[in-house]
Amino acid sequence: MESQKNELLPHWLIVAVMLLSVVAYVVICHVFGHELQTPLPEEQREFIRTMFYVIAIVLMPLTNLIRHIMLRLNQTMPGDKPARSRYLLTVIVSMVLMETIGILGFVMYMLGDDFNTLYIFTGLSVLGMFLYRPKEYEYNQIVISISKQQRNSV
Repeated sequence: MESQKNELLPHWLIVAVMLLSVVAYVVICHVFGHELQTPLPEEQREFIRTMFYVIAIVLMPLTNLIRHIMLRLNQTMPGDKPARSRYLLTVIVSMVLMETIGILGFVMYMLGDDFNTLYIFTGLSVLGMFLYRPKEYEYNQIVISISKQQRNSV
């Protein structure tokens, strides 16, 4: 069991890097925010903000669907790729999609929105990273499926 936790260490490092980058966006906005902002007129910002909210709302279930498909492919695809690298790709894709939501908040702040919008998008991004974090049982299912395939092919 301990060895499987060690096998998931790179997966957790990806999550940590993504979380740190979201925190970096907030810190950058607090430290350099007003100097970096190039405010757009309110009606343009409102339209862009609405589109960004729609993108964020769609990305959450879309990430869940993509993750579900990738997990099934990890279990069923033939080949000699180890479970660790298969699952790592799934985690990377999930985290990048959730990171995108944080980037949308950063962009909205740069376009002249206030901290409230930044915090909402950042919160959604962190929530998604929590929901789609590496899970031992998912990894174990991939390992078991691959070992069954290898036994059946011999």
